[in-house]
Amino acid sequence: MKKYNVAILGATGAVGTELLNVLKSRNFPLAQLKLLALEVGTVIPFMGKDYVVEEATGEAFKDIQIAFFAGGPISKVMAPEAVKAGAVVIDNSSTFRMDPNVPLIVPEVNAADISKHNGIIANPNCSTIIMALAINPIHQHAELKRVVVSTCQAVSGAGNAALQEMMTQYKDVLEGREPVAAILPVAALPKHHSIAFNLIPQIDVFLEDGYTKEEMKLVNETRKIMHLPELAITATTVRVPVVRSHSEFINLETTRKLTASEARQILARAPGVIVQDDPLTQLYPMPADTAGKDEVFVGRIREDLTVRAGLNLWVVGDQILKGAALNAVQIAEQLIAQKLI
Repeated sequence: MKKYNVAILGATGAVGTELLNVLKSRNFPLAQLKLLALEVGTVIPFMGKDYVVEEATGEAFKDIQIAFFAGGPISKVMAPEAVKAGAVVIDNSSTFRMDPNVPLIVPEVNAADISKHNGIIANPNCSTIIMALAINPIHQHAELKRVVVSTCQAVSGAGNAALQEMMTQYKDVLEGREPVAAILPVAALPKHHSIAFNLIPQIDVFLEDGYTKEEMKLVNETRKIMHLPELAITATTVRVPVVRSHSEFINLETTRKLTASEARQILARAPGVIVQDDPLTQLYPMPADTAGKDEVFVGRIREDLTVRAGLNLWVVGDQILKGAALNAVQIAEQLIAQKLI
């Protein structure tokens, strides 16, 4: 089997670490590996070898065939440099997602779009990936008319510092101290809220229409991935005091009526999806059970009793795995399978 020279930009962060885990667990055909990050000189052990983190420069991508970018504003500058050096970039930031010349890929949904790349392939927002896996199989059988999604997003989605702050806040509250908040909902904003014993109905900054950037990512990215530019979709995103795995309540209205039983059968056959749905035994997906799992889990599948053809779904998935690192590696696997690299 042919092997490939791979680079990871942002190798020291949560997504970069998960990328390494996924490359190992899926036995990705690595020839050489290069790790890049701001923390130059950091030593990262991987598969019996120590790798020294290098500076991200255009020259660093020489002879690299696949470059995973873990996310952040550096993508805007470095992705074109990596492409110039000959690499295909799989980018986890929001920089290129809505660029009409850059394919936005969930392999189980639109793998064929990968062939349209011009050197850069965008990895969607984590919540978008999780939702797309659950709603696309339904669309293939009954054609979506409208989607209403409300998310419950884990604190680790905001980074390790936010997660550590939550743990400190819990300790402070339990020991009778006033919790200090400096990160959530948005570190760059002047006002912050404690997440301990709390919910924050804001992820990212607000736009003029009252929606947040995170909410509009769900709307616009889903339309692009599914090739449904006119799909009626509305979103509300909420940060919840959960360590890992995002949850989503999704209400669907379809053109053709599906029973709950039919929907279960469709989703049970869908790639990357596991149905956990037995109310009598209290079986349904939960973040604590799905963290560290590759698949997206769907439960609480019910017909919407207020419309002729509607469904309710409860969807949970590990936002760092399938919502980021795993999806990126699956894109790379498709590049290889389609002989595009």
